[in-house]
Amino acid sequence: MSRSWLAELRFTSLDKHPVRSLDKLPRMVQDIANRRVILGLSGGVDSAVAAILLKEAGADVHALHMTNWEDEDGYCTAAEDLQDARRICEQVDIPLHHVNFAKQYRDRVFRYFLDEYAAGRTPNPDVLCNREIKFGVFREHAKRLGGEYLATGHYARTGTVNGQTVLLKAADRNKDQSYFLHAVSITALSETVFPLGDLQKAEVRRIARDHGLAVHDKKDSTGICFIGERPFREFLSTYLPASPGPVRTPDGIELGEHAGLMYYTLGQRQGLGIGGLQGGSDEPWYVVDKDTSTNALIVAQGDTALLLSDSVVAIEPNWINGPPEDLERGYACNCKVRYRQDDQGCTVETGADGALVVRFKDAQRAVAPGQYVVFYDADRCLGGAVIDQINRIRAAGSAIMRPPGDLAGHG
Repeated sequence: MSRSWLAELRFTSLDKHPVRSLDKLPRMVQDIANRRVILGLSGGVDSAVAAILLKEAGADVHALHMTNWEDEDGYCTAAEDLQDARRICEQVDIPLHHVNFAKQYRDRVFRYFLDEYAAGRTPNPDVLCNREIKFGVFREHAKRLGGEYLATGHYARTGTVNGQTVLLKAADRNKDQSYFLHAVSITALSETVFPLGDLQKAEVRRIARDHGLAVHDKKDSTGICFIGERPFREFLSTYLPASPGPVRTPDGIELGEHAGLMYYTLGQRQGLGIGGLQGGSDEPWYVVDKDTSTNALIVAQGDTALLLSDSVVAIEPNWINGPPEDLERGYACNCKVRYRQDDQGCTVETGADGALVVRFKDAQRAVAPGQYVVFYDADRCLGGAVIDQINRIRAAGSAIMRPPGDLAGHG
């Protein structure tokens, strides 16, 4: 591959217009020539192409492959991924290191995952994995290997504002992973290179194919890494005891029995195992609430307003570059309450005990406690927080409507 590929990468500085020439790239990218960069190499196509680009930039690239999960049930692809990582390093001609973080992952990510599901919430372990593992213990290990910079195959970018590193969306909006990176510390981001930030996924696969990498058509990993392709309900039941209970309408009509509240999330339509009411509508049923006090799954039919929220209370906020100055008065920005959602207008202000009150410009559907609300100013990711309470819009005549925040406490 020629260096022209690097010349096409736009590493954005918000202080100036984006530039394309190699000699005008931001300091971090300029400085990787002859510097040791530790690349997180998963064995997939994205990190493989990142290795190619870093080597073309003249970096002293060392690959570090980590194992986060260990089982022998045939679903985990850890052994296959390690073999792919070895083949990539042989082809690209870079050294490979391997480290096992399975214990740290169970202690810092998986335990939280189980606790949240046991509480009836819907956690997002990928955010914690980035903060605690990839940009936590992994980064510490990279430094012990002499790494001056960390690199990953994430689709994201960094830039500078007033001399500070900022996190930016990737050029490929369909693959952008800034949502999952919002909890990473500014210190870690300032020492990280994202070589794929300005590439489209199709370009990444083309580079891999042009270089003869066997992983050029390897399937992208999807879902929660430690679950893999196994049925979610089967996996969760291995660790948490199921507690069946009634399925009810908001008016208290019992429709059947659920397998356990932990198996369902707000807005879910599939797998409810219920039919219609005699003489009633044939519209589909949706989960609209999980009442942990009675162990009841509450469902309603059709495009119901019961799934709409006009605001949320979010806890444990992380502002990448510090909180906005006018947060006390209400800060206007955009947000996402789920990955790949279009930006939604909102205002954010400080609530009780350091929590954030997020008011949406337009009501949001099926917002799930335990997930993250992530804030943006155009392409810049400002940070995010854990959704703790959801406040439903008022719906006349609805038996499920309770004071704002009361319903949300049940996940």
